[in-house]
Amino acid sequence: MKGFKHIIYLLAIVALTFSTAEAADGRKKETKVKPEAGIKFTEGNWAAILKRAKAEKKVIFLDAYTTWCGPCKLLQKNVFTKPEVGALFNQKFINVKVDMESGEGPKLAQKYPLEGYPTLFFIDSDGKIVKQVIGYQNPETLVSIGKAIPAI
Repeated sequence: MKGFKHIIYLLAIVALTFSTAEAADGRKKETKVKPEAGIKFTEGNWAAILKRAKAEKKVIFLDAYTTWCGPCKLLQKNVFTKPEVGALFNQKFINVKVDMESGEGPKLAQKYPLEGYPTLFFIDSDGKIVKQVIGYQNPETLVSIGKAIPAI
């Protein structure tokens, strides 16, 4: 009888191990899907982005952020990753993130003055500001703002 209890105990441990591994694997897959559902940001220099916006007849959505900005990080984590935000912004805009303290950021900060971080710019293909929004926006508000931006 003692041997039978050990076998049952070992089978329970094996079953638990497999179910835990499968659950962890499922979480990994879920994590991979999330970023793909949100806004896809374009990389490149500003001149190339303006040229692309003109060719595609799209407005540029510029997330002007800094690495130390808490609300900027929250936007990246909780808003830009939402499927409803990504669906609108990926279809309607050329999406760009720029750290305003490195690379081309300081030069862009002179062209597009900032009052705070994050600043979200909607810029036409000629480089003119269509709309500027300062601070954290929840997903619903950002979608609402994006829908109100006229197409080029």
